[in-house]
Amino acid sequence: MAQPEGGFARPAPVPKMVADFVQFLYRHIRERNINEVFVMYSHTFPHLSERFFKGATWPPVETVLHLVDGDHVFGLLYKEMYYRHLYASTQPSIEQRVDSWHNYRELFSVILNSNLNMVLPNLWLWDMVDEFVYQFQSFSQYRGKLTGKSADEVELIKAAEAQGVWEPKAVIAFLDELVKRSAIRDDLAQPGALDKLYQTEGYGTMSNVRRMLGYFALVGLLRVHSVLGDYATAIKSMAPLHPFLRKSLFTTKIPMACITMFYYTGFAYVMMQRWLDAGKCFNFILTYISKAKHQSRGAVYEQILKKNEQMYALLAIVTALCPTANRLLDEAVTNTLREKYGEKVRSMQAGSSDTFEELFTYACPKFVSPVGPETPGANTNMEAFRAQLRVFMAVVEERKHLPALKQFLKLYTSIPISKLAHLAELDADTLKQQLGLLRQSTQVVTWQTGDPLQGNPVPAGDVEFSIEQQEGEEMVVVAEPKAKVVKGDFLVRHIARFEEIMRDLEAMKPVPQQPAAPVAAH
Repeated sequence: MAQPEGGFARPAPVPKMVADFVQFLYRHIRERNINEVFVMYSHTFPHLSERFFKGATWPPVETVLHLVDGDHVFGLLYKEMYYRHLYASTQPSIEQRVDSWHNYRELFSVILNSNLNMVLPNLWLWDMVDEFVYQFQSFSQYRGKLTGKSADEVELIKAAEAQGVWEPKAVIAFLDELVKRSAIRDDLAQPGALDKLYQTEGYGTMSNVRRMLGYFALVGLLRVHSVLGDYATAIKSMAPLHPFLRKSLFTTKIPMACITMFYYTGFAYVMMQRWLDAGKCFNFILTYISKAKHQSRGAVYEQILKKNEQMYALLAIVTALCPTANRLLDEAVTNTLREKYGEKVRSMQAGSSDTFEELFTYACPKFVSPVGPETPGANTNMEAFRAQLRVFMAVVEERKHLPALKQFLKLYTSIPISKLAHLAELDADTLKQQLGLLRQSTQVVTWQTGDPLQGNPVPAGDVEFSIEQQEGEEMVVVAEPKAKVVKGDFLVRHIARFEEIMRDLEAMKPVPQQPAAPVAAH
């Protein structure tokens, strides 16, 4: 395309509504009018996309640059929205996937290496990080299955891989650099840092772009490491965000940021066999969703509903493997869980491996392989999934005898090892191994503060026992069950609800009695 003397192309005019949108958005960004930018980004752009570009792409950036004085940074922002809509409405080609990668790389490089004076809506900055990670997953899934792709497509994929396009290390490096250059970890370590962030809604006198991208990149790192199957690194990478200190989480102001954080944190804890931590994560976010989903609409609403169902399935797994986790759940969450998965929980507690596999397959994230397939017929997507499924099912298989053992132990105050082995239909060595596992399961580590990979052991079992030598025979001695402590907050909540009902009843005016109609004579 010929370049005029002005230095940027002047193609054929774009539709007026696109031209107006681009010019107004550009002007508001330059004027740091954050309220107008937010409205145009969160409302006008989706509205125009749905009305005029459903199943199609927005005009290429080259057709709008002349409307914004050829502003290079605005062109990068426009392309970020352009490709996000393209991924949502059409199937991107390999060329488009590569171009989107280069646009993100250039956009993040500008943000990391420039003196920014720009203010953007926090929602847009979250969407940038979220879409960046999503497109990484999408490319990994795309290249993970070569069956059905033409020879030209395969060659383009190999060329992209050789250039490091959407390569896991490169994706992680960008997110790490966003965290590092934003100094967000140091900021969050300072007393009152998040209070200030809340007071200003993230918008201070300086640019919010680098700081908030660094904040959301912590969640992005959690997600990337999780889909790669590295759960310890996933949990560690999001520090100092703490899922159990709700007031310290700015993510709660953006529903999908909060949901993404708790979904991947909870899932990582499931895979690390930290059932109580997982249960606490899912309990909080499912309660949050019950309120947030009513404030959302469109594609975001659909995403929220899907994650809601997936996390109830994961919570069903958690309560089946660790029934004590039920004590951590709010009444509304417990009731919904019982309605949705009551039968499946009972099935899993009865030892049904198929039910565990079914729920895991439904609720797990889309795992990716760090490398593509070596042969055309291979499918690294399924290999990545099966590897994680095997890890999870090995845990299930290891614990399959525990529910029956607990039921036997609840019937006795003491029982010889030989008799218990006979009842459980296990040999003595296997029984001792299962008893050791049961004892281990009664003390679960939970995160309180500090290092997210550390924690404090807490009781998590519903039966306590010891193995003692009595009269030359090994005996399992069961401790008397401790009386359940009724939590004060439970009583306070129900007292408040009762008082509310009473106030409503007292406020109701009695309905005046109508005089009985006279009975007609016959």
